[in-house]
Amino acid sequence: MSLAVLNPGGRDRPRSYFDGPGRPGDATPPPIGVHAYAACCKGSLHREAKSIPAGVQNVLILLTKSNLRRAMAELRELQARHTCVRIAFRQSREQDIADLLGDVTRHELFCEICREANGAIADSPLMAALFKAAGATHIRVIPPPCPVDFPDWDFSQPLTKKRGIFIGTQSFSDSSQRHATALMIANRISIDLACPLAVLNSEGRRGGMILKRIQKTNPLLFIVEAPLDYPDFLRLMALHRIVWHLNANDDPIATASLLCRMPCLGGSGTISRTAFPKLSVPATLEDMDSAARTLLSCDTDWRDAVEDSQARARESLSFAITASLLESNPSP
Repeated sequence: MSLAVLNPGGRDRPRSYFDGPGRPGDATPPPIGVHAYAACCKGSLHREAKSIPAGVQNVLILLTKSNLRRAMAELRELQARHTCVRIAFRQSREQDIADLLGDVTRHELFCEICREANGAIADSPLMAALFKAAGATHIRVIPPPCPVDFPDWDFSQPLTKKRGIFIGTQSFSDSSQRHATALMIANRISIDLACPLAVLNSEGRRGGMILKRIQKTNPLLFIVEAPLDYPDFLRLMALHRIVWHLNANDDPIATASLLCRMPCLGGSGTISRTAFPKLSVPATLEDMDSAARTLLSCDTDWRDAVEDSQARARESLSFAITASLLESNPSP
């Protein structure tokens, strides 16, 4: 089944995944997040319905707070072509959903889209419940897949080359990332174990000043200036033993960790809870802190954690598994 992902009015350039996820460096955007739905089905990414080939019978429309009117128009145009149209959120962060539903007009438009669509794809049970409450039918919980079953996207490094902690978040100003809290806890672990700690700075001079202040207490804190392109980001992450963060909307971080074949601690998103159940919420901060210290110092435990997460990902998050789930679609 070929699936077209439609982001009405979005900034992403049209992208073909007819040959699968491609290779790092030539896939723009990379086959992660919502784009991975198209990549796993050898589909395509579009900004408008008219660019979708007539033979494509399955379309996933991405919803944002700013594109609902256009999404409704595209939905009706596609259904007039007898296309099966499902919907999903472009971003499923709590703040994004609150913004989308926090306006009467947007709320009504969202409910109307839910009622008219042929189905919905939710990345978590909570999002599925929201779609159902808004009137959607044929709802499936299918988290964005991860290309763990494609060798080109294996960014693993030998354990002998890995040292220390990589912070998965990079913004102090986005409160949902809980970046400052995660950094302070990781900084304490780094000091206690005398291990390196790497963090990306995406906030220029302001972010750099905060990080340099922390660096005065810990010379093992390494500051890397963002942005990095996705392959370079993965290569940097893969040189560390663990990824640490406290971001509730952490699926991109957990996905990157799986591609780097390394443990990811502190998350509570669907992918974290699927691939790293013992290292994510509902585990307590104390348990995760203890696990981090063990994984930083014990090679056997580290290898066991990686093998377990990869096995879980292949069983539940791989492109092959997700493609088979997406094939069972409702009729237009």
